[in-house]
Amino acid sequence: MKRLLGAIVAVGALVLGAAPAVASDNAAVRTDAGLVRGTTNANVRSYEGIPYAAPPVGDLRWHSPVPPVPWSGALDATRPGNRCPQTSVGGRPAGVTEDCLYLNVTTPRAAGKAPVLVWLHGGGLMNGAGSDYLPNRLVKRGGLVVVTVNYRLGNFGFLGFPGLANGGAFGIEDQQAALRWVRRNIAQFGGDPNNVTLAGESAGAHSVCAQLASPGAAGLFQRAIAQSTPCVPGSFAGADLRPILDVPLFVPHEWHQGHGQSVAAGLGCTTLECLRGKPVPDLLAAPAFPLPAFGNTVLPEDPAVAVPAGRFTHVPLLTGITRDEGTFFAPLLFPDLGPDGYMAALAAHFGPDAAAVAQRYPLEGHAGSAVRAMAAIMTDLDWAWLQRAADRQFAARTPVYAYEFLDRTAPAIPEFPPGVEPLAAHGSELRYLFDLRSDQARLTTAQRRLGDRMIDYWVRFATTGNPNRPGLPTWPRVDPAGTTPYVQGLDLRRIGPFDRATNHNLAFWDALARR
Repeated sequence: MKRLLGAIVAVGALVLGAAPAVASDNAAVRTDAGLVRGTTNANVRSYEGIPYAAPPVGDLRWHSPVPPVPWSGALDATRPGNRCPQTSVGGRPAGVTEDCLYLNVTTPRAAGKAPVLVWLHGGGLMNGAGSDYLPNRLVKRGGLVVVTVNYRLGNFGFLGFPGLANGGAFGIEDQQAALRWVRRNIAQFGGDPNNVTLAGESAGAHSVCAQLASPGAAGLFQRAIAQSTPCVPGSFAGADLRPILDVPLFVPHEWHQGHGQSVAAGLGCTTLECLRGKPVPDLLAAPAFPLPAFGNTVLPEDPAVAVPAGRFTHVPLLTGITRDEGTFFAPLLFPDLGPDGYMAALAAHFGPDAAAVAQRYPLEGHAGSAVRAMAAIMTDLDWAWLQRAADRQFAARTPVYAYEFLDRTAPAIPEFPPGVEPLAAHGSELRYLFDLRSDQARLTTAQRRLGDRMIDYWVRFATTGNPNRPGLPTWPRVDPAGTTPYVQGLDLRRIGPFDRATNHNLAFWDALARR
């Protein structure tokens, strides 16, 4: 579990601080808590570090978010707010203050009732910040208003304790508070509060899944985008087959209560009051359990149960994965796995089915590398197989448009483990939609062209709930009956139908699950 969480958090090693835009016309905008004055450049206006909730300190630590205290004068919104408490990962800065519930708004120079996209950052619910993502291309090319959000992480956002209301779900509540801020204030920035798309990647998509199943988020967004996180593990229900990353997306709140008691004991506490008095570094050093809890008012029901039963917010969905999701995680989970240990590792996980898996994923088909073979297994089983099942379940109730990002020349994530070819790894599509702060990687002309097409699709979906528009290759809806193996493939040379079932051996996994 510890190694898995480290792998997920390490996906956050993508982004860092960037230089601010050159100021020119810095008009103030009035929010319901006071004026904010941001930065204007030739293309967009940006407002950074806007508080959407009061600092969750003192008695507000592990408390539902409350509105910020109004201010007088104009708030300086020209730089990001504090990152939520987190350790440094992959060169990204640590966060050491709980005064971190800020959001950022980027808007076209002349916006007026523009579609709004609210972006939830990834990082394993342990790391990251909304300000890591610069949405200027989405704003300039697509005319969207984009809001990026900080929310509480790790032991500050997902800790429970006996008697603590909504323990294990404070980070999810923060996201809802940000969505309510958008509803109240975004019109002042030129956005349409009745045309909001909630979007995220990895842990951000995990959060989107939670909001789809949360009664408190109903009506706060009209569409959703979930990148690289299947929302429901429906394919594994009733099967002996288990994913390599065998961890649930959501857990009972009682689990969080037990974890919180363990954290308290490790810090010499027996009461919540004692825990609230512990300094940030102590809680950062304690083991974390960053999985949203259900069985509370935020998530009354496990989304893995609610979604198949149709108990979720029925909005159009855009979902997808990358072609090689597992290439990032396999080296972190199996760092020392060599060819001689491959069969033993398969036997430990798949038991009597290990020989069949080894035959389908032979070492010679993966340059003799056990880690590459494991990466292929993880991509196919943990992502593609699950994503197909989730897409079909959602599509039975609401429009779903599924994609696969296929550019295997995409720039590698920083600090990618040596000796493993990244290919189209987890998170590799992000640079095609966003500029990432202090990112040294640069897209080629062909990659930037693909990014433009992706932005066109994402913007059209955020505007209408359907990514199709004249001038773009047709993107069919997911068929809930599963009569087609295709999703929309996004590649440098071709955008169009991609046979996910064949390329990810889904028939093989179907057969294995039925044994």
